Amino acid sequence: MSGLKIAIIGAGSVGFTKKLFTDIVCVPELRDAEFALTDVSEHNLSMVRQILDRIVEANGLPTRITATTERRRALEGANYVISCVRVGGLEAYADDIRIPLKYGVDQCVGDTICAGGILYGQRNIPVILDFCKDIREVAAPGAKFLNYANPMAMNTWAAIEYGKVDTIGLCHGVQHGGEQIAAVLGAGPGELDFICSGINHQTWFIDVRLKGRKVGKDELVAAFEAHPVYSQQEKVRIDVLKRFGVYSTESNGHLSEYLPWYRKRPDEIERWIDMSDWIHGETGGYLRYSTESRNWFETDFPRFLEEAGKPFDATKRSSEHASHIIEALETGRVYRGHFNVKNDGVITNLPADAIIESPGFVDRFGLNMAAGITLPEACAATCISSINVQRMSVHAAIDGDLDLLKLAVLHDPLVGAICSPDEVWQMVDEMVVAQARWLPQYAHAIDGARSRLAEGKVKTREWRGAARRDVRSVDVVRAETAKKRELELDVAARPSL
Repeated sequence: MSGLKIAIIGAGSVGFTKKLFTDIVCVPELRDAEFALTDVSEHNLSMVRQILDRIVEANGLPTRITATTERRRALEGANYVISCVRVGGLEAYADDIRIPLKYGVDQCVGDTICAGGILYGQRNIPVILDFCKDIREVAAPGAKFLNYANPMAMNTWAAIEYGKVDTIGLCHGVQHGGEQIAAVLGAGPGELDFICSGINHQTWFIDVRLKGRKVGKDELVAAFEAHPVYSQQEKVRIDVLKRFGVYSTESNGHLSEYLPWYRKRPDEIERWIDMSDWIHGETGGYLRYSTESRNWFETDFPRFLEEAGKPFDATKRSSEHASHIIEALETGRVYRGHFNVKNDGVITNLPADAIIESPGFVDRFGLNMAAGITLPEACAATCISSINVQRMSVHAAIDGDLDLLKLAVLHDPLVGAICSPDEVWQMVDEMVVAQARWLPQYAHAIDGARSRLAEGKVKTREWRGAARRDVRSVDVVRAETAKKRELELDVAARPSL
């Protein structure tokens, strides 16, 4: 496909960019594409470019790699733009977890809804709209925006509704959930089929078939309860399966914070989570994991570089959607996947303006969603609660409306199960003050929020979390972030490697 250009924003995510690149060049027709990498970190860009250049050289590929911190330059003429950014980094993320915890809101991940996910969306949406402006102005006509960044539904909603860019949101929760179901049922390769539909991180396996035979609720419950690992790690998911009749895509830790029932009291949290790994519900688990492993690619870089010098195996392509979508659009080979798009009637019992995650097919003619899906009523009710929060959050981010932002947080299922309105109002004030540098749309409201905080009308609970390991303080994260910035500036000033 001579002349094809693929831009990756946030390409300094070294491991994920390497995976996306390798997946795409597994397709012979895509190997002569140009990959334009962009990131705010020159240091990370330098590392990932060296790795990709080595892969190109070792395999004799015609692929061209460019790298720049100037995003608009990277997007010039791009046919596909892939985003995997985290606005505010770990410094802002630490506030997403620690401030709500003071008010009793105990999150494991905090990147989708709940207090942390809503504020994450407020930071992301202005940046997403900047991406969309660049795509409209300098990318190739009809360029597709493939968004991997969370909060998936909010980012995709903003890009489609306000950015006016052809956008598909991509996640791997469906694939991972399907792998679990295959494992508990003893399914071999190609023996399991399913329809999974809902909204991102609340997607439901509404039809599961093993060798063509429909698998019902009781069989699936029995299979999960008999599994020696999942029976302990996925207690929330199994309980929801028993009550709703269908399995959810999301991990125990993710799912538990989207619902109002499992993380509302310390004793309940201890009952439902598993501490064998962060993803099963640990308080601030993903923050701890991310903080402890944030520089893993620095130590793994020599290994990555060594591996990049060996011929790659084109049969070992990952299940990430991006390469398959690009292949289908460019070659016409049909790809079936699960995609985040505007509903517009695809799911009959969810709002038309919502961003859904549901099955679709991609070919030369574009993305065609399988329409006419109706969710079980309990699944639809749960999704609608989150959709209402997402809608208010997106509108608040667009308008810089602090009152609407507070109402969005108030209506969040888990926050509403724990906090009073006064607590929500103060918690949001505290979060926007702490994150003011990443919230330009709220600049007019920061002084007022700071004044209200000085009055200190609501006493926080100083809730330490029901199930947490030691996570270093936000001050440590900030200090280490500043040190890393100094390192990056020093590296950027040196001659290229």
